[in-house]
Amino acid sequence: MSEIIQIDDSMITLGKFLKHANIISSGGMAKPFLLDTAIWVNGEPENRRGKKLYPGDTIKIEDFGTYTIELSHDGE
Repeated sequence: MSEIIQIDDSMITLGKFLKHANIISSGGMAKPFLLDTAIWVNGEPENRRGKKLYPGDTIKIEDFGTYTIELSHDGE
C-alpha cells in the first residue's frame, strides 16, 4: 500500500517532493540522496531532482516505501 502525498500545485519536482514527504530535511540533500538511493517513478528508474511529478504518479523509494501524488483539495 502506498502513502498518499498531497500537493497544492499541479506538479512538484522530485527534489521538492523528497522534502515535502519528509524523506530529506533540506533541498540541498536531494542530489546526494538521489545518487545513493534507488527511486522509481511510475516503474521507471529516476535520479533527476528536477523530474516533474504529477497527481497520479507513483514513486517507489528503496528502504522508504511507495508514495502516490494527489492534488490537495485546497489546490483545486
